[in-house]
Amino acid sequence: MRPMPNRNLANRPLTEPSLKRLAIDAPQREQRLAAHEAAMAAEQEGYADPVNGMFVMTAKALAAKGFCCDSGCRHCPYED
Repeated sequence: MRPMPNRNLANRPLTEPSLKRLAIDAPQREQRLAAHEAAMAAEQEGYADPVNGMFVMTAKALAAKGFCCDSGCRHCPYED
């Protein structure tokens, strides 16, 4: 039997990722956070990572799903 998905948002702003997913010393952390904030402000579901070009979903888009999909998303709003 699969565990129930986490449906409780973490106690932090959507603009602040979990340190488990984006460490303080992560390469180009500030550039990645700026791209994330710009995508959320523009109501986009995600953005192209400025370092590796991969598509990354925003915390706002992930929160709209209503639960953690357990895929290791960088901006997962459910991860503490």
